[in-house]
Amino acid sequence: MRQPDSSLPRTGQDHTLSPYEPELGDVPSNDLSAEDLENVNKTGTTTIGITTAEGVVIATDMRASLGGRFVSNKNVQKVEQIHPTAALTLVGSVGGAQSFIRTLRAEVDLYETRRGEDISISALATLAGNFARGGPFFAINPILGGVDEEGHHVYSIDPAGGVMADDYTVTGSGLMVAHGTLEEGYEDDMTNDEAKRVAASAIKAAVERDTGSGNGVYLATITDEGVEINGHNDFDDVL
Repeated sequence: MRQPDSSLPRTGQDHTLSPYEPELGDVPSNDLSAEDLENVNKTGTTTIGITTAEGVVIATDMRASLGGRFVSNKNVQKVEQIHPTAALTLVGSVGGAQSFIRTLRAEVDLYETRRGEDISISALATLAGNFARGGPFFAINPILGGVDEEGHHVYSIDPAGGVMADDYTVTGSGLMVAHGTLEEGYEDDMTNDEAKRVAASAIKAAVERDTGSGNGVYLATITDEGVEINGHNDFDDVL
């Protein structure tokens, strides 16, 4: 007769595990050194999120670099849909950011399957912050933008897992240049089209001075009807 595992309680479940760990299991880890990371594709990046009267607009440049010294790709889509009415930018190592988005999408799907309802954007931001703090995602600093019943939201997520809501925000290596242009052009209750022009102008300003940013702009428009993402190699197409 098989003996029960005495290391587990009578329920057969191991309750020593933290209830705050991801529902899908452990966050993956790695043992890459700082020297290894010098040869990792990085997005460099300027990313912008703006709340509008109609929803949210997110803008990013299109360049990836190898160790910050060589342009390895000129057409990187740095904003991805992760929810029917939300999108997230990629900032940091390309592999780390892509892994972050895949993990977050899986958690969102699991949440909605178990509960039978859409996750709120504030809860999604908290989940993203928890992953940023506890996962192996190489100092990512993404922007989350989304629309739900509570309104239109933009969050910046720092590498330590901090989550900050704002009307507009900028992250990435070109943020100092882009921020000035964005603050000059931003107005309350802009339309999505107006916000796209302001965001594209700020990305263009960053591209002029930041070597980690370049090669065009991706624009994501988020409303209660969904997410639309388009890339433009020529800034004149949107300005």
